[in-house]
Amino acid sequence: MQIAKKPLLKIDASARGQGIELCARGPLAPLAKPILDRINKIFLDEKPISSGPDKFIFSTWVPPAPSIAFDRMLSAQVGTIIRHPVPDQFSIAVMRACPNDCIHCSAPSRQGDVLESSVVKRAISEAQDLGSYLITFDGGETMLRKDLPHLVSTVDSRAIATSFTSGYNLTRSLAEDLKRAGLYAVRISIDSPDEEEHDRMRGRKGAFQDALCGVRNALDAGLLVDLFMVTGPHNIDRLEDAFSMARELGVHELSLYEIVAVGRWSAHENEVLCAEDVQRLESFHKEMNRRDGPRVTALPYLLGPDMFGCFAGRRWIHVDGAGEALPCAYMPLGFGNIKEKSLREIWRDMIRYPWFHKRCSCQMRDPKFRKAHRQILE
Repeated sequence: MQIAKKPLLKIDASARGQGIELCARGPLAPLAKPILDRINKIFLDEKPISSGPDKFIFSTWVPPAPSIAFDRMLSAQVGTIIRHPVPDQFSIAVMRACPNDCIHCSAPSRQGDVLESSVVKRAISEAQDLGSYLITFDGGETMLRKDLPHLVSTVDSRAIATSFTSGYNLTRSLAEDLKRAGLYAVRISIDSPDEEEHDRMRGRKGAFQDALCGVRNALDAGLLVDLFMVTGPHNIDRLEDAFSMARELGVHELSLYEIVAVGRWSAHENEVLCAEDVQRLESFHKEMNRRDGPRVTALPYLLGPDMFGCFAGRRWIHVDGAGEALPCAYMPLGFGNIKEKSLREIWRDMIRYPWFHKRCSCQMRDPKFRKAHRQILE
């Protein structure tokens, strides 16, 4: 089936095994081939969430195919080759308040004014106009935002909408409202498959049970559910246990990120993943995606220089709770406030920043980057 059609580029998808294979036609096909080869390597070697005759869902991070959003995702990949990058991912912190007291929280504050709905909606519209196909609602605790379903409903067919949450206040009723509003997937964060350790990391007894309850309510409402675990030296030995937990809960995906030495964790610059740890995540990613159970997405591997590269400042804009636009949620390097500047102006300035001109892994792990930006990280 044809899933993307542009004047100079057409992309067809055909079933192969449990996944799909993409093939380009047209004058721009040679340019698109390297990107499609990279995508096909993943699509063909790894299990999708679901694969049917009329709909293919590879991951909660990828729009379903065929869809307008999937078409835009492919266009964004080609855009990186012809030096016309777009912010594939736009995330915005719609709530500062949070019941948890996480020891690794990257948010600068859990207090202050909440972004007005009109400001959030305008930013979402501007992001989609720029080419974003993944709109993410972040916090604080997003489920404390009473108008969250309304904000979700402003994401149109050009993008998919997802939301992070600890599971707190994700009731059955709210989950159903979010599903009706068009939420594609919910990411419920865990720090450990062990209840006591998870609650210790969250600074609140009962946090683990909130996560489990949120998972059940989201699944019952028909949402895609991604169990999201930030990995570091403290829990990298629990990967198998986390996968078993995800499988038992029946979630669709287990996403693994990496702990970043910023915010409350800024004093722990040496307590992050090393190169060997990232290789370990890569091996786990590949092995688990050949087993039964939820899909596994190890982001440090996929966002490495040999794959798609870090999205920060190249393919991602994050807006914090005060409206400051950052290259990602973990890099406190401001490029303007969405209350004062358009997202187009912010993106223009961001992609011109010299540090964002080449594909690389997470720069917050790069000693040279951290040294050059020491003032903003302290």
